Order: sequence, then C-alpha cells, then structure tokens
Amino acid sequence: MKFLEGKFIISAEKLSQCPTSALPELPLLGRSNVGKSSFINMISNNKKLAKTSNTPGKTRLINFFNFSDKFMIADLPGYGYAKVSKDAQAKWQKYLEEYLLKREQIKSMIQFIDARHDIQKNDYQMREWIESYNLPIFTIVTKIDCISRGQIQKTISNIKKIFGGDVLPFSATDNYYCEKTLEYLLNLCQ
Repeated sequence: MKFLEGKFIISAEKLSQCPTSALPELPLLGRSNVGKSSFINMISNNKKLAKTSNTPGKTRLINFFNFSDKFMIADLPGYGYAKVSKDAQAKWQKYLEEYLLKREQIKSMIQFIDARHDIQKNDYQMREWIESYNLPIFTIVTKIDCISRGQIQKTISNIKKIFGGDVLPFSATDNYYCEKTLEYLLNLCQ
C-alpha cells in the first residue's frame, strides 16, 4: 500500500494563527475518541504523528498536518466531551466557527462517526450546522473492524440514508479501507 508522508505543521487556536498555504484543506470533525488521530497516523503510516489518547478531550487546538504537499488536514478538537469551563467552551466554539466559515483553503469537511454506536445527538447538531451554511462535507465511518462483516454495509447504508453524501468505511488496522480512503482524498484534492 502507498502512504503519504505526513508532517505536523503547527497548532493554532484561531484563524489568524493558521498556516499560510495554498494546499486544499480537510478539517476533521467528530466526537472525542472517534478515531481522528488514528486516521491521521494510518494514512501517513506513522503511529506517532498525531497523539492518540484514551482520555477524551485532549485536543484543544487546531492541529495542521501536511500530506506530501497534496493536501493539509486540520484536526479539530473533538465535540461532545470537554472538562473545561463554559467560558472556555464558548471561546473554542467562536474560534472554530470563524475557522470553518472563513478559511478559504477548505476543500471539504470530514465528519467522523464511530461504527460501533448510533449517530449521537452532537453528531446531528454538527451536521445541521455545517449544512445550514451549505459547506461541503462527507462522512468517514471509523472502527469498522470492530463490527461484524455482516453489519458493515448495513451501518454504512444507514449513515448514508441519514446524512446523505459520500460515506467511507475506515479502519486504523485494515489497509484495505485505508487505501480506498486515501484514493478518495487524493481525487478530491486534485
């Protein structure tokens, strides 16, 4: 399997701190511990590129990664879990909204959904917010290896029926799904 070279660029709290780049950008949206960091590590074949944690809410900044000068990934803080004050949460929300609405390099948002669970309330809220601004988005269903083979297509079809658009299965342990997803990203960012 062909991987891309992934390189950490910078962490930013708000739009004004984001890196200057003409590369297409793909922000990763999802609940805490949905597998965004594992996704970054898998497509770069580098288990240490993005920090993974068993503790939800560790990502507090927008972390930018360059993938072989083909595209940038912006790993956003997970939603739905944060042991921080309401003021801090409100500040994050303001900065993230500004980034998502004003960052011109964004090619498409990617919303991550955990295959092991039903779509959660905050997943629906995030999708409604994205769609209310008519922003481009597709879905990656993570941890697909954790459900039975017979459930995979049913899970993907269900998410596609609810959210529409493209829905891609992904596993951080199965190269088959990684290769298909990487191919999709490269085609999208040409």
